[in-house]
Amino acid sequence: MVRFLQIRQRAPLPLCGNCPAVQAEASPYSLVDICLNVLVADLAKFCTERPDGSLCLKESQRLPQEVADRLLQTMAYQELLNDGTVGIFQGNQIRLKQACIRKAKISAQSFKKAFCHHKLVQLDAAGMNETVTIADVVSGLRSSKWIQNNLQCLVLDSLTLFPTNSYERYFSQFPGLRSLSITNVLFGDEHLADVATLPRLESLNISNTSVKNIYALLACRNHLKSLTMYNLKCLKMPTTKFLDVIRGLKYLVHLDISDDQHSGSEIAFCLLKQKDILPNLVSLDISGNKSITDEAVEAFVRQRPRMHFIGLLGTAAGFTEFLSGQGSLKVSGGENEMQILEALKRYNERPVFVKEAFFHLFLQTCFMKITKPEILKLVIIGMKNHPLDLAVQLTASACVLNLTRQGLAAGVPVRLLSSVIQLLLKAMETFPEQRQLQKNCLLSLSSVRILQDVPFNRFVAAKFVVQWLCNQENQHIQRIAVNVISILGLKLSDEQAAQLSAEFYIVVGKLLEIVEQKTNQTELDATFHFTLRALWNLTDEAPTICSHFMDHKGLDLFLQVLEIFSSDSSIQRKALGLLNNVAEVRELHPRLMQKDFVDHVSELLNSAEIEVSYFAAGIMANLISRGEEAWTLSQKLRRSLIEKLHSTLLKWPTPECKMVALPAYRSLKPFYPLLDCFTLPGVQIWAAWAILHVCCKTPAKYCAMLIEENGLQHLYNIKENDQSDPDVRYLTTKILSYVETHVKYYGKAKHLKELQGHSD
Repeated sequence: MVRFLQIRQRAPLPLCGNCPAVQAEASPYSLVDICLNVLVADLAKFCTERPDGSLCLKESQRLPQEVADRLLQTMAYQELLNDGTVGIFQGNQIRLKQACIRKAKISAQSFKKAFCHHKLVQLDAAGMNETVTIADVVSGLRSSKWIQNNLQCLVLDSLTLFPTNSYERYFSQFPGLRSLSITNVLFGDEHLADVATLPRLESLNISNTSVKNIYALLACRNHLKSLTMYNLKCLKMPTTKFLDVIRGLKYLVHLDISDDQHSGSEIAFCLLKQKDILPNLVSLDISGNKSITDEAVEAFVRQRPRMHFIGLLGTAAGFTEFLSGQGSLKVSGGENEMQILEALKRYNERPVFVKEAFFHLFLQTCFMKITKPEILKLVIIGMKNHPLDLAVQLTASACVLNLTRQGLAAGVPVRLLSSVIQLLLKAMETFPEQRQLQKNCLLSLSSVRILQDVPFNRFVAAKFVVQWLCNQENQHIQRIAVNVISILGLKLSDEQAAQLSAEFYIVVGKLLEIVEQKTNQTELDATFHFTLRALWNLTDEAPTICSHFMDHKGLDLFLQVLEIFSSDSSIQRKALGLLNNVAEVRELHPRLMQKDFVDHVSELLNSAEIEVSYFAAGIMANLISRGEEAWTLSQKLRRSLIEKLHSTLLKWPTPECKMVALPAYRSLKPFYPLLDCFTLPGVQIWAAWAILHVCCKTPAKYCAMLIEENGLQHLYNIKENDQSDPDVRYLTTKILSYVETHVKYYGKAKHLKELQGHSD
């Protein structure tokens, strides 16, 4: 494992497209990332446990410092840092330099044990649990003389400041600090005075703190280059005094005085009028200040030709060509796509600005016809950063819908689609009563590309869709929900399908209500087709759902469907496909033994449509395979059906024919009992014909399935039995030839070798 992690990353092969970030999303994960994710997913496997319950890497494990930093960052990103897992960073097996412990759920004691003995130059401890204060962090870091003298970057956003009202000069004890971020904290004037004494401080972020007066900053005027004071709600300084301080910070290259309250503060307006201020400025953010105008902004920027960014989101400026953001001057705003994307890049941790940017993005993308994965990636970041903010999630879900609708999802890398769908499902779970958000998420899920190709938790998605379906009367939304569940149903495991049925017994009844309504009105619309397909997929190898179908008088209803829509082969195929699923459940055979049903299906054996005949034959094969003792109708009828089934199958084309609707089987297990019916060659022929058909059409999937399910044993039994019907033997031999070809290309499984050795 360690040697694996020591392999250096190689540059990825060049890909088509203009956006490097999107190219990265379309590329495979790096080997280092894959190894780290494997390690994090099963951390206990590589560790031993200390008496206090914390984890410790096994003695033989060592990680290079760069990889150790990445491991810690990966664990923080996945929110896996706790008192147990951070134990691996104790001791000398791992050395850290840049430590990211964002949102770590650890105690002050665990923090000190795990991180304060490393030679850290950077620490990002933003958003740690409330039990750890800034005083705890600073005290722990101060215990190391090396860190005290060499720490360069410290992020303490959203932490509790100090446990008491007492004040101690903490920050001035780290003379090497060049960058400090301390946002969303009760950080006051006395603390600012302490920070301002740092001899090397170049970057300071005191956004959303309790600072009232920034006069203390003049103490660092000869080296401070970046100052971020977003949303300083407690500021009490007169505008002239404020500007005097800013004028004194003559080396500033970046200044942020944005305000998410959209205030009418005159500070920004007056700043723009100053000609003898901030000569070295290249970046100014005044977003949220309503009083500024295009003319004032343009004049300010032209006086400082080195400027490359101006923040104007939520202002009355940004509408001229000069401020469009299309050239070398980047602009955050809401007027055009470039401005909006710049806003999303810069403000992804500010929920009010994220919501506003999403609102403008929604308007920009309503009629989008070109796939824009780079935009979707920014939406994902905003959603992930603010999972509990309804306004952010609602506007984001609307943007996702615009960016993936009507085929646009086809051009988006699967990794991005997977991420955004997981976030949408999380939003649906967090805000179950928000109907518009739920609707947006449902509509995004309805993309065929997403449903078929994108990995996400389909069981969770199916539960949400079923809940929506059961509480929705709008026919348009109902149709979409039915379509989604019809596809998701086939993707669920047997256990998941059974659990879905158990939790939402009502869904079968709801779908049957739709079928009944459409049948009575003879309405052949998309909703009817989707509903039939949904029931067909949900009943596939799902005995519980099949039982629910029978309990809701589904058999009588589907007989009616077969009679009323007798000329529509698509309806016939879906209805018979479902009934074939029910017929595979042997416990339900007594309830299927109704003469009118058996007679009707028997008539369809000779249908000119091979798909209709196929499913009718499947129903008959399952019913007559039980033997005479289980057949509750007349034995004369059974003998007649046996002969009719056999003669019908002999008239079919070869299994290599192209069927209009190729069945997609969850497994081939339902066929194996039919292959063992040696006294009923017609039943065997149908099962063998079906298996051969899917094996010749999709050999990689179904040949592997035969091997994995040990289905070959049933085929070998037929091949080795001298009494086997010649037609059955022929089909069996053909199937085995496809399996042999598959094994030639993909290798031979161990249990297959044993099986073949036994049969030789």
